[in-house]
This record gives sequence, structure tokens and C-alpha cells, in this order.
Amino acid sequence: MSFLVQVARRLLGSMVQERHVPTTRRSMIRTTSLAATAAWLPQCRSVTASTATEPLVTPAQGAEPMLQYTPKPLPFDPTTLAGLSEKLMRSHYDNNYLGAVRKLDGVRQRLAETTDDAPGYVLHGLAQGELAFKHSVVLHELYFGGLVGGGSSGSATTALLAERFGGAAAWESRFRALGASLAGGSGWAIVEYDLHERAPRMYTAVDHGQGLSSGIPLLVLDMYEHSYHMDYGTAAARYIDAYLANVHWEEIDRRTERALRLPDGLF
Repeated sequence: MSFLVQVARRLLGSMVQERHVPTTRRSMIRTTSLAATAAWLPQCRSVTASTATEPLVTPAQGAEPMLQYTPKPLPFDPTTLAGLSEKLMRSHYDNNYLGAVRKLDGVRQRLAETTDDAPGYVLHGLAQGELAFKHSVVLHELYFGGLVGGGSSGSATTALLAERFGGAAAWESRFRALGASLAGGSGWAIVEYDLHERAPRMYTAVDHGQGLSSGIPLLVLDMYEHSYHMDYGTAAARYIDAYLANVHWEEIDRRTERALRLPDGLF
């Protein structure tokens, strides 16, 4: 088991910063599944700018064809953000976002090649790996997509959050506190519009496998240390200040307005 644990940690070490928790049967099963993912994961292909039109492998029966994911370019000039350095932004994009894209491609390739009669822990581990890497890709794209300008909060988002949380100052204070609660650890602070209850929610996700199944992400704050340590060390509160000063509120409003237009009855 110790060998499998080491393999699992090498696979997910750059994406999920572990915390000390008591060993349980469930955690042991999860570790074994992640280790299986690592053992079956091939060398990931390098990211290309072109979109694949043919499956990279012939899928096994019942599996989806695996198309190489096309990463989105950084949507802003990284030299223009106030308080967030170009070096930090480029490292975050190149190493963490593009790294997640490569790992997503790799685990999807293995899923496409894995038959239904494979050991259950192998199939489960690969499926969990795909979930984690896909969430990482999506959350990073939302994070970067919401960092372009700065300025005052847009009207649609301000009105929605103020109504729910008792004013603009109240929701921002809670959002900052949620981000700070993850300092020195790992995870995301997220504002989502919950289509199930038709209301905005704030929560923390301590890894890439957590999130509301009925939520539309609006504001996404990366609190993994790779997102701020290069500029701020352990001063996570200063990073949160810089993040909020650079939020592209027109984009956040666009997400909010799109969520509000979705019809009732989806959940």
C-alpha cells in the first residue's frame, strides 16, 4: 500500500495539497483508486493550439472518444495587473493551468482505452482523476477570465449579492473570510448561483473534486499557494486584496445575467 500511496501523491501533488487526516477505510479506498490512476496514466501529450478532430485512441466499448482539449489563452496582458506580477501569472498559467490540461488529456486517454472488465478500483480511480483535472481546468479558466480590469462592482452582481447577504460590504467581508480560511492550505473560494434554490451561494472547495452540482460559478478565487506565494509569501490577505482590485466586473456581471436568464425547473 505504501508504494501505491507514493504513486498517488506524485500524480496529484501539484494539484491537491494534502492535510493530515485520520486513516479510514474510505480514505484508504480513495488513496488506492488515485494510485491506480497514477499507475495507469501514460505520459501526457504536450499541449497544442489546434483542436483535435479525430479521437486520439480508438475507444473501448462503452467509452467516450478522447479528443485532446484545447487550452484557452491567457485572456489579459499579465504585465497590466496591479499587485499581481507577470512572473506569478505566467507561472500560474503555464505550470498549473496547462499542467491540468495535460493531465486531463492523459487520464481521458486511459479511460478511452480501459474496458468495462478492468478492476473496479482502476476505473473508479481514473474517473475520479478526470473529475479533479476537469474541475481544475474549468476553475482556472473562470479565475483567469475574471481577471482583466478592476473597478467598482457591476450592478447585476452587486444587487444579487447585496439582497442575499445584507449589502455589498457584508458579502465582500464573508468572501474575504472564506478565502482567508484556506490560507496556508489549498482550495477555492467560490460565489455561485444555485439553480436548485435560485439564489447565490458562497462556499469553499478544498480540492478540485468539490462543487455544487446545481451551481453556476460567478466569482472564483484560487487559494492554492501557487496563486500567491511567489508575490506575497504567507500574506494571503494581501493577495485577496490584489485579486479583488483586479476583478473584471463586466465579465462577472455577464455570468450573473446568464445564470438569471436560465429557466426554472432545471433542478
